[in-house]
Amino acid sequence: MTAAQERLPRLLALVPYLLARPGILIEEAAADFGVSARQLRKDLELLWMCGLPGYGPGDLIDISFAEDTVTVAFDAGMSRPLRLTGAEATALLVALRALLETPGVADADAIRRAVAKIESAAGQAQPAGVAVGLGVREGASTAQVRETAQSAVRDRRALRITYYTASKDEVTERTVDPMRVLIVDGRGYLEAWCRRAEDVRLFRLDRIDQVAVLDEPAAPPPYARPTDISEGLFQAAPDQRTARLVLRPAVRWMAEYYPVEDVEELDDGRLRVRMRYSDTSWIVRLLLGQGGDVLVEEPAELADLVRAQADAAIARIDKHRSA
Repeated sequence: MTAAQERLPRLLALVPYLLARPGILIEEAAADFGVSARQLRKDLELLWMCGLPGYGPGDLIDISFAEDTVTVAFDAGMSRPLRLTGAEATALLVALRALLETPGVADADAIRRAVAKIESAAGQAQPAGVAVGLGVREGASTAQVRETAQSAVRDRRALRITYYTASKDEVTERTVDPMRVLIVDGRGYLEAWCRRAEDVRLFRLDRIDQVAVLDEPAAPPPYARPTDISEGLFQAAPDQRTARLVLRPAVRWMAEYYPVEDVEELDDGRLRVRMRYSDTSWIVRLLLGQGGDVLVEEPAELADLVRAQADAAIARIDKHRSA
């Protein structure tokens, strides 16, 4: 086992260990973990830079030293040893890989070591159908949106956003009351009370075209509750149907941009996915716009509809050319 592989589980166990033993001698703690006191001090210095989103003075793990002893003053939620399920390990890998490709990220080597350790620990526990490689680089504009959203959450200010809804292919302006910023499957979301929809909504950060902090407090109603994402971000709705699609390499981006399920790698770089939809006209427009790079395997009626509209479009083009 490499030094990096040994270090990650030690870091995850250190905080709950120290919480149970406030004021313990560094030499004694080092002996319990089977490392030198110098190595333990390096571990503690790294933990000092870890914590909750926001990463300000009140968000990071706080460790105090007194002569040769150490005490954890703030644990940032790490009050017990971490045990990851396969799904949690996969989600963490996606987020770390997305972070690794973010311009200007500090200590990329530490992130690579963490990825290697988690991959080793997860082993065969990765759930089938989860595409780990779908994390994408956060662009500069998305990073700016995220920073604005985080500041609005922290300062409890309302936001005005211009948002693109992919499922309806429309752009709308909304006033929202921010509740939290979260990362799910490697993508950033703003969860907020939408005054237009009068409900809690999740807005993908990379689909927010414009964002402005308003000079009024955020005021989600007391009955607004965070979205339960324990079973996944997108839950089936009664009015939704499911299409099974095969994507050629040129349109693999669809599996990154739209919510899909049961991602399966095929030969020649193709993907088979399942996509839920409520609006048939929307998914027909989406598929026609890919120029034949998507094969509709089911349902048969959707494949027939796409084929009929494609034939009608070709007929109109031929008629125009012959006129």
